[in-house]
Amino acid sequence: MKPYAMAIILLACGCAASIAVSSKATAQDVSAKDVLAPTAYVSYDPAARGMTVQVAVVLKIRPGFHVNAHEVSENYLIPTELRIDAPAGFKAGTVTYPKGTLETFAFAKDKPLNVYTATATVRVPLTVLPNAPLGAQHIAMKVHYQPCSTEICLPPVTKDVDATVNIVAAQSAAKPANAAMFTK
Repeated sequence: MKPYAMAIILLACGCAASIAVSSKATAQDVSAKDVLAPTAYVSYDPAARGMTVQVAVVLKIRPGFHVNAHEVSENYLIPTELRIDAPAGFKAGTVTYPKGTLETFAFAKDKPLNVYTATATVRVPLTVLPNAPLGAQHIAMKVHYQPCSTEICLPPVTKDVDATVNIVAAQSAAKPANAAMFTK
């Protein structure tokens, strides 16, 4: 074999090894908080006193990672949960979660796990009570989840997400918003 051919082979092997090491290091260096980006959308803007609006929280999950679905497939898994702290003048309904997808991972070859990947949308109805304050109102929520890649699981984490609901007195002033998020 010619010397320059051997040098090319060694260089190619070295690059492949460094790519494999760097991709693993990247997965291990990611913070659990950086894996999921939640964004809240409201079905009406403004919304009127006495009506029920929908809040959709879109969970954007970093490529190469997944989070456990709300309905876990094993008891030891930590489910994804949305918690709502409805302020005075609001009443939160039951949170609905999307179905996850069953996927098999190297660390759990025996049984597929129920997970969310890419994006998942969690929904909750929010009743605007007759005594709700007028103007922009903030609905504080928290998403609790455990992110994993195909190689590692990061510690569970809780992340804040906020929805703003603009309240008006007259129902005639209420306007549908974010139609793409709330099509039936």
